[in-house]
Amino acid sequence: MPGKKSTWKQILRWLPGVLISAIAFYAVLKFINIDDLKNAFHTVKLGFILIVFGISVLGLVIRAKVWQVILGKDVTFKQSFFGVSEGYFLNNVLPFRAGELARSFFVGRSSGKGTFYVLSTIIIERAFDLAFAAAFVVMTLPYLLGMDWIKPIAMIVLILVFAALFILFLVARNKDKVLGWMNKITKPNKIVQFILPRIESIIEGFSLLAKPSQFLLCLFLVGVNWVVWTSIHCLAIEAIIPGAPIWWGAFVSGVMALGVAIPSAPSALGVYEASYVAAIAILGGQTGMALAYAIVLHLINFALAAIFGIWGLIREGLGFSKILSTFGSTEVNTDSIDNEKEVV
Repeated sequence: MPGKKSTWKQILRWLPGVLISAIAFYAVLKFINIDDLKNAFHTVKLGFILIVFGISVLGLVIRAKVWQVILGKDVTFKQSFFGVSEGYFLNNVLPFRAGELARSFFVGRSSGKGTFYVLSTIIIERAFDLAFAAAFVVMTLPYLLGMDWIKPIAMIVLILVFAALFILFLVARNKDKVLGWMNKITKPNKIVQFILPRIESIIEGFSLLAKPSQFLLCLFLVGVNWVVWTSIHCLAIEAIIPGAPIWWGAFVSGVMALGVAIPSAPSALGVYEASYVAAIAILGGQTGMALAYAIVLHLINFALAAIFGIWGLIREGLGFSKILSTFGSTEVNTDSIDNEKEVV
């Protein structure tokens, strides 16, 4: 019976995301002519794939540098790079973005900063991404006719992200007061004694927001990272709609980032393709071509994450089955990973 209950828990854990992805795929295929899709794949050149792969590697390197800046000088670039790679790979194969928790644990352990400190830096990283995504959509909307309906959504996301960053800034600047206040309003018991140190670690991770030089460097690097990612979409759009203006790449980048933020199956399967097809359709492109290039770009991203992610896991001395049982289950038990590493 316990085994059956565990199996059902696993199924229920995966089910919501899988359903969303299935709906997204169904919606896309309703507007796709299969023959057009087959013909579109023939237009994808090997040179395009190699260039996109190279640019994607550059984007991954810059993203690792971004995270290193957020984490602080105690974390090496190698730790940051493989941490990001492991996280991206595990996000592609585990539900509920479990890769973020996994990289928090790996880098938190190797750097000595702790899982919750590292997890807070990922929250900041994602907040920057949402801010850029919303900004890209808002900035490009004036050039699009009949798209006024999406502007309020992008503006709301932008306002919420900046409001959240401001609140985190206040918390980081007044860490001692916040922790003192929390100690006053909570009764001393085992649960509080367990939670408070972890909350303190999370608040420590927000320290970037209280350091102007570190904050501005991070903001600059995230901006460079987004320019690199946008260049990939510009290349794809040029292949789909020859002569397309550069700002279309910025629009697609923003829509894609907001789209894949929706909870879905691992790797944003279906949602990634639906977001890309929708963005290209808005720009007047052919849906068959859009889906073909979306699939190619998605496969390149998956391959890149797999190469460096698996390499990172091998460096950790961990097997994927152990990762799956630890971060892909209903209960996270990081002690089992520590035990396996000792054996390895």
